[in-house]
Amino acid sequence: MAGRINDEDVKAVRDAVPIDAVVSEYLQLRNAGGGNLKGLCPFHDEKSPSFQVSPSKGLFHCFGCQEGGDTITFVMKVDHLSFSEAVERLAAQAGITLRYEEGGYNPAHQRGERIRLVEAHKIAAQWYAEQLATSPEAETGRIFLAERGFDQAAAVHFGVGYSPQGWDHLTRYLRGKGFSDKELLLSGLSQEGRRGPIDRFRGRLMWPIRDIGGEVVGFGARKLYEADNGPKYLNTPDTAIYRKSQVLYGIDLAKKEIAKSSRAVVVEGYTDVMACHLAGVTTAIATCGTAFGGDHIKILRRLLMDNGSARVIFTFDGDAAGQKAALRAFEDDQKFAAETYIAIAPDGMDPCELRLAKGDEAVADLVEPRTPLFEFALRQILGRYDLDTPAGRAAALDEAAPIVARIKNSGAQHEVAVELAGMLGILDTQFVVRRVAQLARWARDGKGSPQQGRPRPADQQWAAAPRPAGGGPALTLRNPVYAAERELLKLALQRPELVSPAFDAYGVDEFTAPPYAAVRQAVAEAGGAEYGVQDPQEYLVRVREAAPDDTVRAMVTELAVEPILRRTVDETYAGTVLVQIRRRAVERRIHDIQSQLTRLATGGDPAQLAAVQNEMWVLQQYDQTLRERGAEAL
Repeated sequence: MAGRINDEDVKAVRDAVPIDAVVSEYLQLRNAGGGNLKGLCPFHDEKSPSFQVSPSKGLFHCFGCQEGGDTITFVMKVDHLSFSEAVERLAAQAGITLRYEEGGYNPAHQRGERIRLVEAHKIAAQWYAEQLATSPEAETGRIFLAERGFDQAAAVHFGVGYSPQGWDHLTRYLRGKGFSDKELLLSGLSQEGRRGPIDRFRGRLMWPIRDIGGEVVGFGARKLYEADNGPKYLNTPDTAIYRKSQVLYGIDLAKKEIAKSSRAVVVEGYTDVMACHLAGVTTAIATCGTAFGGDHIKILRRLLMDNGSARVIFTFDGDAAGQKAALRAFEDDQKFAAETYIAIAPDGMDPCELRLAKGDEAVADLVEPRTPLFEFALRQILGRYDLDTPAGRAAALDEAAPIVARIKNSGAQHEVAVELAGMLGILDTQFVVRRVAQLARWARDGKGSPQQGRPRPADQQWAAAPRPAGGGPALTLRNPVYAAERELLKLALQRPELVSPAFDAYGVDEFTAPPYAAVRQAVAEAGGAEYGVQDPQEYLVRVREAAPDDTVRAMVTELAVEPILRRTVDETYAGTVLVQIRRRAVERRIHDIQSQLTRLATGGDPAQLAAVQNEMWVLQQYDQTLRERGAEAL
């Protein structure tokens, strides 16, 4: 059993490796002010960055999931390592030789399992690369690369190697390096043979697969000989360090440029990644023998920082399999904040073939965004129907409308719905727009099927409550909060020019009554009060159409006709109501923070306490400004 690492060495490792350098290997960090950095948390899904790193303190903390600690803790959590394994990995990066307090240092037996498996892969990758460069037998592999436009320098850059055809060349080599048969089997580099472990990969071209930190964790092996009865590509099986659904080939080379340019290019194979990088497209990555899925998206999201201007470009072959892969990728499209596109060469060539046939510029031109992924998906769907018949158009709409309803941006969703009507040849454009909006509401509200009139969960209590005979919500309007909220909604519906654009910046949560929050949401989905200024007649129609059910729709109508509680309705009055709602929202948040400060003051995290105190100060200053300047401060 490994001895305990010397405390002085642990401190030396912690001091030697800056925490921001380690964390930035896994996610993009940006300035958060006060000397801190921020990014999307790698330990839970989030849309806005709550993960902060303090380089001066050597600490990280996520205000979302409450994970926190130092550099060693981060490596332990992100790579699922033990304490000693994390220290050993960081020590290797820093060039620090560790001392063990029980029995001295013994590298063959005292490292953790994961570290041993990573080291075995590192040595194997070096050995495979040497075989490709020097072995006469590897000439077949060198010819394979040369025929695809890759010279020896390219092979070295990507670490490409060759596994000899014999049964146990690598196995014997690794045994000589001190690895046990158990470790070789656990690593996936060897497999059980009749007389013991034999090489898993034999007579193949080898691509080392690295994790985002640059460690070799597996291999992709390409068949070279007809006598090989195995699959064309053979990958490392899932092991303690390798999960094919959680790795991206080339991510170690591409991550910095992906973070810098807010752009990623997803290709289908190892040679495609090589071709793209050599052509100057250094954001190219590929999956490893599996479809692009949710875990791959998580890796990219942390690098792209969910920047709304970020782009992910998928390249697929133009054949049926490539089209199927593109549609499968679209199924996960909405997990990105980035815009997604598809690039298919006109002649159906992949990036490797394109580079060989037409040069580097053709590859660079291919991955310039051409077609949004949703548009490609739509055209594939419509192509399966006879759009010359009413039945064909109706069936195509039934399948295509949910695709458009999944588009995140409501403005873009509306425009694409109009385009869809044109693609289908349906003259009643608004019919298609309404259908898409309806499906979007059902998806947002968690409705599995179009059940008219079913209230949203947030509105169930309101819908079930008794309502006064004259209509209106089951609310006590003597409550000044409810009365003000109702008044502001009336202004937004009847006199949008007086509250725009300030009203459109108000969140749904600033309306405390569920029915009023529902109306606020409908206004937002209809284009906001600003749309009401541009087209007052169409505005209320769109708000009513955006209402999720008949109850909210009736509320919209009621508020649109109910008299405003002021004889002179002008900008001054509108500003007063706007300020009332905003100040009450600020006051509610201050009250929440005061409770949080009380909890943190009794032994909470100092960094979190400071952040909450700062938020309190900002809110108090904003509230004072609202009191002094009124609507000018909005």
